[in-house]
Amino acid sequence: MSYTFDIVGLASVVTFFDYQQKVESNPHRSKAYFGTQFCTLDAFIESANLIPQKPDWNWEEVVQSMIHFWLRQEDKIRYWQEELNQANDDNLLVGRVANVPALRHELESLLNSE
Repeated sequence: MSYTFDIVGLASVVTFFDYQQKVESNPHRSKAYFGTQFCTLDAFIESANLIPQKPDWNWEEVVQSMIHFWLRQEDKIRYWQEELNQANDDNLLVGRVANVPALRHELESLLNSE
């Protein structure tokens, strides 16, 4: 699988929206972030569909990486469900999908530029 998914934290709606507007306009980026008010697989899949400028990826594989995470990371999911339940209503749960080959290339470019 060329993609990996993880839940990375909580962010206010304003912070998350601002981040998406500034950073996520590059269609060749190595990562994409999703925000949702619910800690469910369906909510993350729906939030992936709502990305304003999607990277040029295989989105069926992206969804498969989310499903794979959901089937294997029950402890993390429960932890983030509890954190979201305790957070203010203006917070979103943030997930990240990384395109592994693009991320590897990005990191190699950084190392080679030094």
